[in-house]
Amino acid sequence: MIKVSFIYKENQLTGFELKGHAESGEYGQDIVCAAVSVLSISTVNGLEQLAKADIRVDSNEQEGGFMQVELAESAIGNAAAQLLLANFKLGISDVAISYSDYIKIMKDKS
Repeated sequence: MIKVSFIYKENQLTGFELKGHAESGEYGQDIVCAAVSVLSISTVNGLEQLAKADIRVDSNEQEGGFMQVELAESAIGNAAAQLLLANFKLGISDVAISYSDYIKIMKDKS
């Protein structure tokens, strides 16, 4: 199961954390994993290239199953970054509703 946490500082969404594997299908056929991957990678690309936000990305590229993305202090007030993170939260929440056996939204982190 993929567990998703949203990170907040001073009541603003500043990032997210993904842990685990969906295991909703065979490797290469797992639509939940594909959806989560597309949403998270697209958000990271948007934060860097569109919002020009300074971010920290930590992931386990060897085994997968872990990604943490967080805005740097200097980017917390960036309106475009806030919009992209809010869009990620909306998208991942919809996936969690549709595929609740494979993805769960955890308590927010601060």
